[in-house]
Amino acid sequence: MNTYASIKSRLRHTVRLDRAIRFVWQAGPGWFIYSSVFVVLQGALPLVAIYLMKLIVDSVTASIGAQDTAAALREVLFYIALAGGVAIFQILVQSLSNLIQEGLSLTVSDRMYDVLHTKSMAVDLDYYENPKYFDTLHQAQREGPFRPTGIVNTLMLLSQNSISLLAMAALLMSFHWGVTFILFAAAAPGILVRVKYSRKMFLWHRKRTPENRKAMYFNWILTGNIHAKEVRLFGIGDDISAQFTNTRQILRQEQLTITRQRTIADFFSQAIGTLAIFAALGAIAYRAVLGLITLGDMVMFFQAFQRGLIFLRNLLKNVADLYENNLFLSYLYEFLDVKSQVNDPDEPQPIPKQFQHGISFNRVCFHYPNTNQMVLKDITFEIKPGEVVALVGENGSGKTTLVKLLCRLYDPTQGQIALEGVSLDKFDTNAFRHELSVIFQDFVQYHLTVNDNIRFGNIDLACKDTEAIRNAARNAGADQIIAALPKGYQTILGKLFKGGVELSIGQWQMIALARAFMRDARLIVLDEPTSSLDPIIEYEIFSRFKDMLKNKSAILISHRFSTVQMADKIVALKNGRIVEQGTHQDLMQKNGYYAHLFEKQADCFRHL
Repeated sequence: MNTYASIKSRLRHTVRLDRAIRFVWQAGPGWFIYSSVFVVLQGALPLVAIYLMKLIVDSVTASIGAQDTAAALREVLFYIALAGGVAIFQILVQSLSNLIQEGLSLTVSDRMYDVLHTKSMAVDLDYYENPKYFDTLHQAQREGPFRPTGIVNTLMLLSQNSISLLAMAALLMSFHWGVTFILFAAAAPGILVRVKYSRKMFLWHRKRTPENRKAMYFNWILTGNIHAKEVRLFGIGDDISAQFTNTRQILRQEQLTITRQRTIADFFSQAIGTLAIFAALGAIAYRAVLGLITLGDMVMFFQAFQRGLIFLRNLLKNVADLYENNLFLSYLYEFLDVKSQVNDPDEPQPIPKQFQHGISFNRVCFHYPNTNQMVLKDITFEIKPGEVVALVGENGSGKTTLVKLLCRLYDPTQGQIALEGVSLDKFDTNAFRHELSVIFQDFVQYHLTVNDNIRFGNIDLACKDTEAIRNAARNAGADQIIAALPKGYQTILGKLFKGGVELSIGQWQMIALARAFMRDARLIVLDEPTSSLDPIIEYEIFSRFKDMLKNKSAILISHRFSTVQMADKIVALKNGRIVEQGTHQDLMQKNGYYAHLFEKQADCFRHL
């Protein structure tokens, strides 16, 4: 099935409104009920206003030449006052309705962000490493927060316009059925144009999602703080800006082409409606000239036709809006319906209270989704309780991937990772991860307070547990850095927010280490944790680290062999396979791959 046919097939299954309505009801039932009440009021009031206008015109006509002018004037003024009261009441109803719609909109938008955030945290890590899924996420984030509210607001307007239209149609039927027919026929071309181009714009947006994301990426490079130094140092700003401009120009021209076509079609459909209005006016005026209806009737019927056409156009526009909103909401449904591959068992086994055997990798093989290239091949080794295992190897040898599998961010393609002889997929994932404390080489720099940066390592602890936070900072060697900051642990790090203080990459790394040390985990994983630190500071940290472990296990990934030597066991990987494992002394005596790497690094230091 080609891409276009696939999209058409998907569209047939997306034209459903119940999911959006149910979501809005769950987000704000009170707002939803209030909004429904005001819909009925706003739908009925226009008929009252038109009828009062008829009474005013008829009473004015009757007062001309009347003998009791004062009584006739009182009658006219009464109807005028009544019409004025209705008009003010309409304004009040409209104002309250706007307030209710805004409250509903804000409530639903905030609720939608909660849903998006929850789903984003639940999807597999693979989701964030796949361009196709990024397209879906991009569209869900763009359309999700306002489309459900748009659907419900449109439904409310549709109901309001339907009530008003039915009232006008009934009134016009009392004049002549042909006028009612003209009314409905005049609005038909407009709805056909709207539906056609709503669908065309939706298909264009879906097709051009990758280019839209690319333009946003160029904008991020030019305006974000992450790339600011290199943009200036290498002078790439003009080149990136040109790529952004070229991408946006293509998108703009294509979108304007669709808009131009829709504008032309809109013109002709509106022209047909306008001709219908004057044709109806001629028919009504003709009946008035013949004396078949009063002047007030003429005004009433013409206003009824004119407003009826407006209500019908609005109603048909509401239908088109529902169609369009529901089309674009399919992006959100597509995102929310993503199925996770890393799932918990129906009846998870409890995490063992004591580790007797530790963790074992049994002939583990792995390739990332959407590729057949094996990154890990036949990996077998153990991490015993209280043991520090170092993973070494050249870049791309599979060390970090192995850690991702251990954290159950992915499941092995083949083989098994087991805790105390039980496969990891038999445990509750969150419960197992609670036994881990991890710092990755691409650790996060949270532009929040120092306290938050460290506390996030064990979110279960109370945020005021300052002693645990200070202990973690001391163990990471970050306490002196924090003491020098303007507000100590309450200092905001980074420059995104007012009053923030920027740290060096080495200082950031020590804060991240403190975060890893916060959790009382039984397995600590440090992936290049001290790559930006001085060797002396690194040695001091790992000397304390060994004392901290006690009966805990640890995995250490480092390119510094001065640190690796402290491990109880070293596992050397090459091209995704284990080529050697043993103690530093054992591997040096073998004079194999590990010894080669060690001597190569040592030789570099000798020539410094």
